[in-house]
Amino acid sequence: MGRISPIPRLLSSSPWRFLAAFAAGALSVLAFAPFSLYPFALIGPLSLLWLLRSAPPKAGFRTGGAYGLGLLGFGVFWLHISIDQFGNMGTLAAIAITLLFVLVLAIYYGLVGWAVSRYLVMGLPSSQLLWIFPSLWVLGEWLRGWVLSGFPWLVLGYSQIDSPLNGFAPLIGVYGVSWIVLFCAVLLYRLLLPGVKGRLWLAGGLLLVIGTGLLLQRVNWTQPAGSAFRVSMIQANIAQEDKWRRDRLRPTLELYTQLTRDVWQSRLIIWPETAVPAFAHQVEDSVLQPLAAEAVSHQSDLLVGIPMWDTDTGAYYNSLLTLGAERAHYAKRHLVPFGEFMPLKRWLRPLIEWLQIPMSDFTPGSAERPLLKVAGYPAGVSVCYEDAFGEEVAEALPEAAFLINASNDAWFGDSLAPRQHLQIARMRALETGRYMLRSTNTGISALIDQKGRVIGFSPAFQTHVLTGDVLPMQGVTPYVRLGNWAVILVSILLLSFGLWRLRR
Repeated sequence: MGRISPIPRLLSSSPWRFLAAFAAGALSVLAFAPFSLYPFALIGPLSLLWLLRSAPPKAGFRTGGAYGLGLLGFGVFWLHISIDQFGNMGTLAAIAITLLFVLVLAIYYGLVGWAVSRYLVMGLPSSQLLWIFPSLWVLGEWLRGWVLSGFPWLVLGYSQIDSPLNGFAPLIGVYGVSWIVLFCAVLLYRLLLPGVKGRLWLAGGLLLVIGTGLLLQRVNWTQPAGSAFRVSMIQANIAQEDKWRRDRLRPTLELYTQLTRDVWQSRLIIWPETAVPAFAHQVEDSVLQPLAAEAVSHQSDLLVGIPMWDTDTGAYYNSLLTLGAERAHYAKRHLVPFGEFMPLKRWLRPLIEWLQIPMSDFTPGSAERPLLKVAGYPAGVSVCYEDAFGEEVAEALPEAAFLINASNDAWFGDSLAPRQHLQIARMRALETGRYMLRSTNTGISALIDQKGRVIGFSPAFQTHVLTGDVLPMQGVTPYVRLGNWAVILVSILLLSFGLWRLRR
């Protein structure tokens, strides 16, 4: 046997392998917004795969977990901001809770590392990694976005919103794009392996995938359903610490009302999530009815983010309310655990009272589909975090002519969160072939076209009214027809085939 070079020998030791995997995960964050250096989405998993070459299964679990710690530790560390500033926890406790959350989510990557290491230790052909590695990874991402209400943040496919691979999104969705990215990572891995035959074929396969993505970008999966119309999104920039103060209610409503009156010429005006820091019945006569009358007189529709209280049951909802030609509301269905509702409330009631998070006991809405009619068209609506779940957004189609997301990212300050959330909203527009109208409290409000391109935005942490033209669309993309299940089922079938080969 030849001598092992110093660097591979160093990385084969457990502590250095762990640190290298952690660094690979941290560098993968650069693939996502606001950095958007999408090649790092290949470099990170490629590095992890290289580190798993010499790792037994137990070490593979630790190596994969270290990658997850780096990715999520740097990518979503902003979670501690809301826990610290608005959860009455204190900085050290908030950091500890965030790190515990990251540690739990890193288990998914640890399981991927364990499975890949076990596969490699068996000495089976590395060519089979072309479908084994992407399938394992994507199933892990999907489970992370589903188990216990789900946290589908930093799914690898989001990083490709501006890359040549984004052409696959309307076809197979964000998880499918993740699969393609990891397939390319394995192609690169095999190109770098010593003694591997068929390098020309591997390089050709990589170019073929990229070329296919570029060609798919030219496909128009949906078509205009009418003439463009004017829309305005109100970004009032109300600081989160002031939002629920009683003495700030009147100035807040006056600011929103004045900004709205300046753009009544728009066919549709959108306020962000919980723009009104009071229940609808409390401001019905003083605010909602006058605004509804003004909207009708100007032939405009106003969509307002406002909590609604069912006085019969005592339940309250995080809602969007339409004022204008029609009056209807949508109540947020997918709530944020510990932020908008408390799991196991019967046992954790003291924790709710201690955290003192405003409006932290919402009830999920019961609407079968997320649709509201505004500006003469049915629109697919989502509130904040809901747009991170592509299959739930797609439930509004094919009826929805465009998408609306009302959000409030002020919980997370001037961090990576608002930029990452905008990137997620762009993917929903691309997957569905619909314009996305994103109205937020402190930013980043944006007008996104059916190709996922930002055609207008409001600067973060500035009072601003974003006005632009929206083109209603019709038709459905393959992703809307098939949802995430196409990629998930194919991944399961490919892994089943791999297990069959393993037993042989």
